[in-house]
Amino acid sequence: MSRPRAVAVVTGSELVRGERHDRNGPFLMQQAVALGLRADRILVVGDDPEALERALREGATADVCLVSGGLGPTHDDRTVEFVARIAGRALVLDQDLEARIAAVSRGFAQRLGTPFADFAAGVTKQATIPEGAIVLGIAGTAPGLVVEARGCVFVVLPGPPGELQRLWPAAPATEALRAVLARVEKPSRRILRFFGTPESTVAQALAEAGGETDGVEVTICAHDFEIHLDIYSEAHGEGHAAALAAALRSALAPHLFTEEDRSIAEIVLGACRERGLTLATAESCTGGMVAARLTDLPGSSDVFLGGVVAYSDTVKRQALGVLPATLATHGAVSAETAAAMAEGARVRLGADVAVAVTGVAGPGGGSDAKPV
Repeated sequence: MSRPRAVAVVTGSELVRGERHDRNGPFLMQQAVALGLRADRILVVGDDPEALERALREGATADVCLVSGGLGPTHDDRTVEFVARIAGRALVLDQDLEARIAAVSRGFAQRLGTPFADFAAGVTKQATIPEGAIVLGIAGTAPGLVVEARGCVFVVLPGPPGELQRLWPAAPATEALRAVLARVEKPSRRILRFFGTPESTVAQALAEAGGETDGVEVTICAHDFEIHLDIYSEAHGEGHAAALAAALRSALAPHLFTEEDRSIAEIVLGACRERGLTLATAESCTGGMVAARLTDLPGSSDVFLGGVVAYSDTVKRQALGVLPATLATHGAVSAETAAAMAEGARVRLGADVAVAVTGVAGPGGGSDAKPV
């Protein structure tokens, strides 16, 4: 496909060292795809100046380079400096931006009981931007910027995910990014989500249905035990894309659980909501992960009542009413115990529906009879 390309450059040595997981790269690529751009790659780079400049220069080979991080007040925050160098633009002090950042910093200084003079140099640094850059706003004290750079549009955003996501919506409205998006022939997207079948089986079914062709691009990804398949098609590939989706729908019907871009937690909550049902959980080896996924979603409180983490057999008996005989005969890791836990959660929490999980989470503790 000949759609304009997008590259994300995510900075932070803590990401390279594995101390934190990158949330910004996936978010930015999802936004790029939604705009009709072709997601090319995500580059994660540390704070080493040479490595950062190399990554930004590589990003500049795309039509749009989405950058997160390196916008702070300290000497090692060098993203803006390198973007200016790549774009061939001088760095200039934006006085309006300086005043906005200073107002925020004065509030910080007051709360910390320190003089504003301690912040002044950092304020000036953060307000020094490439000449001609568009300011998207500030989050904390970091500005979001759009910079045109010799065939590439840089969108430069703060590193904290909440701040990045707050400033992002202003970027597509800028003239520079609108000019790129005007060249986009936005592809259509078909979504198929499978469970209970391996990725190789889905790939084989795709190949037997005809696979990719001119105007049709397919991605297959294993995600949390699900297989996500997306079919992107341009206008001249619509017929083949529709035929692919129909063939996969037929060949893998027992495993297809949705054709919407919704998580299983969203689907479960929606199904309960439509039927007026309340939901509870009982968890052993997952330690509350199922409840956490449900409650991560806004509005879940109208369906989800609560959950019990019954890690030990004692809690299974006392909190959920699992009979000692069930545990003795079948063991904690058994269908019988899972059913008893679900029934206990349903009755004791007053829910219409309950789900229970028990198992051997690993990495140790498994056996031939009951593997991890």
